Amino acid sequence: MHVLLLGGTTEASQLAQALARAGVAAIFSYAGRTAQPIAQPLPTRVGGFGGPEGLADFLRQQRITHVIDATHPFAAQMSRHAVEACAQAGVPLLALQRPPWRPGPSDHWHSVPDLDAALHALPTTPSRVFLAIGRQHVQPFLQRTPHWYLLRVVEPGLEVPPQRGAVVVQRGPYTVEGDLSLLRAHGIEWVVAKNSGGHGGQAKLLAARALGLPVLLIERPALPPRPIAETVAEALQWLGLPAHEDLDTPSAAPPADTPPV
Repeated sequence: MHVLLLGGTTEASQLAQALARAGVAAIFSYAGRTAQPIAQPLPTRVGGFGGPEGLADFLRQQRITHVIDATHPFAAQMSRHAVEACAQAGVPLLALQRPPWRPGPSDHWHSVPDLDAALHALPTTPSRVFLAIGRQHVQPFLQRTPHWYLLRVVEPGLEVPPQRGAVVVQRGPYTVEGDLSLLRAHGIEWVVAKNSGGHGGQAKLLAARALGLPVLLIERPALPPRPIAETVAEALQWLGLPAHEDLDTPSAAPPADTPPV
């Protein structure tokens, strides 16, 4: 067995630990968006493969027998490339994909299909917004809306004019108490987030619930059909490996390569 683990999430790091403990030959792949990603207990590569054809060639060259796509739920291009490449190379593929968040009775969520819809769904009057969508998508909101934005990033480097927002550098997982303090300190009136699922990024939604704030939740992109596991234990079972009792609990999960926004 030789596994290629496409990472970038807390679950990917947790699965990497389980594979290392089991002595399974595996390669951990990072997309390379974070300058200092979390170190993994597996041989690690950083960067793209050169599209589906490049990935298929890599699978053949490395004699990969199984691919597990544990990338972020919004890393749609990589996931599509994995489906195509595995079909070309004849390698079985599994997506390790955490369940999406679902609203509770006290939540004020407004579901939107994409970032552009989120732009148009915000109020027209200037408001204070916690924009938890990743640094690469910030500029359209700054350019096309009148709001003040609170932005949280893993690494420094993002700059916003003070009259348009503030940047907090912090790596998850986050806590409800911490996010409550953050939203209160900045007088946040709206939260915009991607429906990533998972425990580490849910704190902002629970904090918004406690404060009675409206949330614009961007739904996940559509992807080609593929087998899906919702837990690390299920992914190990797919590989024919036993799962440990401490898997799939929030406390067992190390921080991810990218923030669970």
